[in-house]
Amino acid sequence: MLSPSYAISPQDLWNAIATYDAPPIIDVRRRDLYEASPHLLPGATRCDLANFAHRLPDLDRERPIVFVCKAGHDLSQRAAAELRADGYDAHILAGGYDAWTAAGLPLVDKAALDRIAPTRPSVWVTRRRPKIDRVACPWLIRRFLDPQARILFVDPDEVLAVARESGAIPFDVPDVELSHVGERCSFDTMLALFGLESDAHLQRLALIVRGADTARADLAPEAAGLHAVSLGLSALAGDDDHGLLARGFVIYDALFAWLRFAADERHNWPSKAA
Repeated sequence: MLSPSYAISPQDLWNAIATYDAPPIIDVRRRDLYEASPHLLPGATRCDLANFAHRLPDLDRERPIVFVCKAGHDLSQRAAAELRADGYDAHILAGGYDAWTAAGLPLVDKAALDRIAPTRPSVWVTRRRPKIDRVACPWLIRRFLDPQARILFVDPDEVLAVARESGAIPFDVPDVELSHVGERCSFDTMLALFGLESDAHLQRLALIVRGADTARADLAPEAAGLHAVSLGLSALAGDDDHGLLARGFVIYDALFAWLRFAADERHNWPSKAA
């Protein structure tokens, strides 16, 4: 949960990403600084302050909002102050991008994201009836790349045609950039392409996904459990692909939270009682 403080530390904001209470992150850097920067905060949405008024209807007054600029000075503070005056729960990232970078926290490769998804909100397309990789990839997209991204599910032999006709980004199908490479699955490919492999917890999650998705339960003890839960969710969901995503995202949020905050916790009450 985010601190109620006006300024949020980089570590506290990172800890809030991909959690139930994750705040919208709004990048208000000057246009020239934004264009020159190679990086974007995970899940951040770019918005010029001059055009910010059109975003207000999309923002929840009760939900925390975090504004980010280069160093946490005038731009983010102006935006947060104006929204606070209107009753919004607005915050700034203390120290802005400078502090986030100094803390060594993950950043998205902006050039790769702009090349793959030049228009945001972005649209992505893949095969319907997702199970593992096609749930993990949308989770990564929505949590770290584009929170407003739309995911389309179609028959396998229609993915490329729909991508051509609609401009959607195809993934997890043969002969596209965002797919399996050797023994690695599409989730691995996305992590590498968008510069998120630097985070050890996402690396570990990728290993679990790969083990579950490629019948390699030996890669991680949790892979067999993810495989079983994913196939069970798929059996329950039937053709409700988006209902499955909603339930599947809870699983990936929980796995990522376990990796970050609870992986060392052990439950051994029965053996102690004995």
